Amino acid sequence: MSDACVIASGAVSALGLGPLAYRVPRAGEPAPVAITRDEELARAGLLRPFAARAPADLGVAPGADRATDLLKAALSQTLAALEGARPGFRGERIGVALGTSSGGMLTAERFFAARAEGADAGSLAALASGATYFAPFNDALAAFGLERTPLRTHLLAACAASTLAIGLGLRWLDRDACDLVLAGGYDALSTFVAAGFEALRATTASRSRPFRIGRDGMALGEGAAVVALVREDRLRGAPVIVRVAGFGASTDAVHITAPDRTGSGLARAGAAALADAGWPASRVGLISAHATATPYNDAMESRAIAALLSRGAVQGGSGTLPGADALPPVVHPFKAQIGHTLGAAGALETLAAAAALEASIAPPAASEGELDPDAPAHLLERAEPRPLSSALKLSAAFGGANAALLLTSSASGRRPRRPRAVVLRAHARVTGSDLGRLAEATGIARDRLARLDALCRLGLTAVAALAAIVGADRLRGAGIVAGHALATIDTNDTYDARRRARGARFVEPRLFPATSPNAIAGECAIAYQLTGPSFAVGAGLGGALEALRAAADLVASSDADRMVVLAADDAGPVARELLSLTGARHRALASGAVALLLQADPGDDERLRKVDPDLSVDHDGPVGHLALLRWLEEHA
Repeated sequence: MSDACVIASGAVSALGLGPLAYRVPRAGEPAPVAITRDEELARAGLLRPFAARAPADLGVAPGADRATDLLKAALSQTLAALEGARPGFRGERIGVALGTSSGGMLTAERFFAARAEGADAGSLAALASGATYFAPFNDALAAFGLERTPLRTHLLAACAASTLAIGLGLRWLDRDACDLVLAGGYDALSTFVAAGFEALRATTASRSRPFRIGRDGMALGEGAAVVALVREDRLRGAPVIVRVAGFGASTDAVHITAPDRTGSGLARAGAAALADAGWPASRVGLISAHATATPYNDAMESRAIAALLSRGAVQGGSGTLPGADALPPVVHPFKAQIGHTLGAAGALETLAAAAALEASIAPPAASEGELDPDAPAHLLERAEPRPLSSALKLSAAFGGANAALLLTSSASGRRPRRPRAVVLRAHARVTGSDLGRLAEATGIARDRLARLDALCRLGLTAVAALAAIVGADRLRGAGIVAGHALATIDTNDTYDARRRARGARFVEPRLFPATSPNAIAGECAIAYQLTGPSFAVGAGLGGALEALRAAADLVASSDADRMVVLAADDAGPVARELLSLTGARHRALASGAVALLLQADPGDDERLRKVDPDLSVDHDGPVGHLALLRWLEEHA
């Protein structure tokens, strides 16, 4: 048996620390809600300043960055629990997979402002080291002596980041790449992000009301959650909190921010998780929903759930729901309680679902009003006792990325997939982009391409060059992983400059999606119908190699038959100055991009080079896409 068993965890949300962060009410109780009017966002001028902040005292020594402190709080709890559950764990092969949406954005805001104001080099250098997406990840790991863990990755996958991190951890254990995985995610509240979501009209004017008529969006939250995973057959007597028995991922390839209204993309991820576990949909008693309470997302998710669980109709709420023979699965929209914690959401919601399974309590929904017949969901007003054997966790994100986990309260009997050989089919390199040629190659209107940021245009140009080599049909249906060094830092500075100049209410809504490091993967997925798994990674300046390793892992584990690996750098002035301020002036940074196509079957060409999913990642070598170029040269 090879379930990934959670044997320790740590968490923080607006509800509190530890189990309080995701607690399930006792039978008969309503759902606790921690969302309130946020004075900091109100002072920034936002019209919808509702959010859920974690406690000020996180139980760790406060540092310079709130996101780092949140992650340290969750990690410290997990590691302390591991000391009791698995003595000597530090001598084992450890893997670390943690996700985020905004990383060190709070420090980046200060860095952008100080730079614009002409601050001296010393002041800027003090901020620059914490202004990257990966700074909280590395700082938190260093606080616990884990910064040199060979197998570590930082997922920059927006709202699906920690769900994908846990799924990747399952794959590592399947392949015996490590003995123990620390997986989860984190994010802190920032005006930068809150202003962007309000500009996109995705935030609520009062309280989130998922699946209800008149719902108007989400409230942001902050938090962190980390779980420790080991294989079922290597428990060594440790108690099991919950089992991760299945994982699936997909991409809508429809729109960079809006969901596929049919729900087919999310349904494919859920179906893959069920198939991975060998678990019938009829046995799913709880759906841990993404539930952002935006009009289109909830309707899409309802359709995805219906497609997944359809076995005949069962009446529930105000609509007809598919389900098992007696009771429809309860839908739990946890974001309505703790806000949308972005990179932490999937892991916190996983722990909430695990608590429900352990207590045999179906959790209530913190939403009021009449159920929307266009978004039917079986919601409870108060917690109810109910035998629950499994839960399906669903997540969706910018770029059209979807992820799902199948959680079980007892051993599923799942068998690991046999790893497959992975080969490099082709690669392409570009050093710039030309709008006219790119429009001709992709079929995307020139004016739309002009509205993209430089990083996305470079990525599209590289994938277009790859398509010219292998044919666009060979790319269709593949997945994509983008590897970052400094990600979207120049785009972020441009976006934030307008926020500082005009106020948080007047940021550019068209530019905000491009500030997500996952946007480049999403734009390429839309252009070439890359409907397999998609996300971005970057634990340091060699993030391109992380992308190669992650993509090879997904092909080896049969999550995709083909994966595109993409690394791009716009090498703008902010990125160059940051490198200089952090002592990396000597490391070359160039504008350009590299795209690779990996596949499982060499076909009729046995000369295709193999790609090791356990390849080492060097963050001290070449920067960005240049790291991928060096790998290609070394493996020619």
